[in-house]
Amino acid sequence: MGKSKAKRFRPMPFAPAGRMSLEKESQPGPGAASPATELLEKLQHPSADVREFACASISKLLQQKQTIPAFVQRDVVRCLGPMLLDQSLAVRETATGALRNLSACGGFEVCDDMVTKDVMTPLVALLKECRAGLEESNGSLKEAKDTNKNYIEDIAYEAVNLLWNVCECNSTAVSIFNKEDCLHVLLQYLKRFRTNVDLAIAVASCLQAVTEDNPDLLLSFDASVHQVLETVMLSSDKDMEHILLRTLVAGVTWNIKNTLPSASQAGTINAILKIFSECLAIDAGETVIRMKEAETERLKSSAELEPEANVTEVDNTVLKEDEEMEEVPKETAKGQNDVSDLLPRNTQEVKQVAALLLAQQTALEIIVNMCCNEDPSDDEWEELSSSDESDTFMDNSYDEGGTLLSPLCLSAEIHTALMNHLVPKKILEKTAFPSNAAVDICTHSPAWKPLIKKLNMVQYRALTCLHSILLVSDVDCLGGASVLQSLSHHLSQLIFSQPEFSTQVEFLEAVTSALRALLQMLASNNISQSMTPEQLMTLCEAGIHSSNISVRVNVVSILGIAGSVLAKVEDTAETLKMIGKFLLDVTTKDPSLVVVGEALDALFDVFADGKEAERAAEQIRLLHVLRDFQPVFKSRIRKEGKGQYSTDQLCVLDNVKLNLRRFIAYQETLEKKK
Repeated sequence: MGKSKAKRFRPMPFAPAGRMSLEKESQPGPGAASPATELLEKLQHPSADVREFACASISKLLQQKQTIPAFVQRDVVRCLGPMLLDQSLAVRETATGALRNLSACGGFEVCDDMVTKDVMTPLVALLKECRAGLEESNGSLKEAKDTNKNYIEDIAYEAVNLLWNVCECNSTAVSIFNKEDCLHVLLQYLKRFRTNVDLAIAVASCLQAVTEDNPDLLLSFDASVHQVLETVMLSSDKDMEHILLRTLVAGVTWNIKNTLPSASQAGTINAILKIFSECLAIDAGETVIRMKEAETERLKSSAELEPEANVTEVDNTVLKEDEEMEEVPKETAKGQNDVSDLLPRNTQEVKQVAALLLAQQTALEIIVNMCCNEDPSDDEWEELSSSDESDTFMDNSYDEGGTLLSPLCLSAEIHTALMNHLVPKKILEKTAFPSNAAVDICTHSPAWKPLIKKLNMVQYRALTCLHSILLVSDVDCLGGASVLQSLSHHLSQLIFSQPEFSTQVEFLEAVTSALRALLQMLASNNISQSMTPEQLMTLCEAGIHSSNISVRVNVVSILGIAGSVLAKVEDTAETLKMIGKFLLDVTTKDPSLVVVGEALDALFDVFADGKEAERAAEQIRLLHVLRDFQPVFKSRIRKEGKGQYSTDQLCVLDNVKLNLRRFIAYQETLEKKK
């Protein structure tokens, strides 16, 4: 009793739909007392057992999103805060777990409220007391009623997870983290990674969050801190949890790379990529099969020892835990978090697989960041790409959501290290769909079913990673024209092997981003690609109806790239007409100016030059349609721009508007020559 069961949650960013009003709550019937009120009152009971029971009950209820407003309205943070320093270690643990669940399931708004209500003061005090307790007792302090339980480490585990959640959501929490020197507190916990890997993983996850865009904290990273991180990275434990730990610590090291001595940076980057390479080399599908066999054998052995009780307990617990998973918030775009915190202790094989999948996802995400000159925010990944003022009306430096980026700058050292560790090859292997055998195992076992999303997420991240590598590599680095043509065939197979690909939004966004980057590389180097115009149109017609703006931007850009290549080929006027009609339809009908701007860019590219393009443009009345649309476009920018689009997006749209005027003038010149 006392272990919180909330899904491991990395709330950055929370889905907007996940926010809730703190004013709403279900009102109890006349004369009925609110369960929240009754439980909060019991926190003041003189009996430690009653206080522990109240904290555990609150912790359970806070996993249900609909109950959170009632507790927040009754000041649950200030009620539970003092419990973090209760005389009873069991109360401390359950109270910390309850606040952890509140932070995990409540979203940004609730986390902000928690910091406002000063949750950090008792939390920081608790973390420091746990560190002191571990040092004094050498980590062996236990309460008499449970001689097998290490309360201090378990309390620290819950506290670090709570700290992680609030720091990811609130800049004030991060400032307090810096001021109170929480870094060195957490490092003491991290040093215990050989005996308590779960605590170390929580610490590494928290450090990965707080070291992002935190220059004040970087001043605290000296040689002693580097030594602790290096010790973890050089560990050789082969179980999946230690693989996850090394991956997370490698991510922390990447975040603080500028604090390393210049002479050791190249070696450190190689060490980071070696960890990622070893992690990605593991076949997740085979691991699922192997771990399921191990679970079956373990349960069989247990059943022989305790024929009835043990099997019944396992089955009921697994089913119960699976039901609880449905009550916690859905996973968010960035933080596809580990399900292992929801798993009962007798499902260790599921926990191992979950750790591997999270490690692979994390490694892929960090490689994406490595490939970028600077880490774009999630909002920026949704922005528009557009042309510059050149005659080609096109710039090829885009991120996966369509943002026009500054030139990507991947250092030669990092690029060489990526290639030396065969990272691109391993990433390509991860872009394949999860094996049918692994998915079948997960589908038919309630405790394993949540892993299907994790398997898919690794594929999505691998496709995004492939996209980033394509942006920063040249043809020779990737193996030459034949390799790129094979990659084109691979991506087309991925798309068209799934009849329902158009409904899988995350897959569609990732695969169209990769395809967009690949087609641009092929076009720039005059290399043919394997997808027919008809296949491209099928993909684009499916993608343009997506609610995801990035998908629509990608498919429009794909058509622009393909059309610009076809415009140089004889007897392609009919295909160019089909592409032109599609792009004009998007231009005049899409509700997002982001997509409209990209569609105009694509039209500029396709119909910039060539007899075939001129013939097709005349037949679809391109000049006439764009003339009519020009004032509409200006009006939409004026009316919709403020409040709906960022300053950067508006600058890009103004650039598109300028290019539209120039393109119309260019088409008018062509018309006069006829």
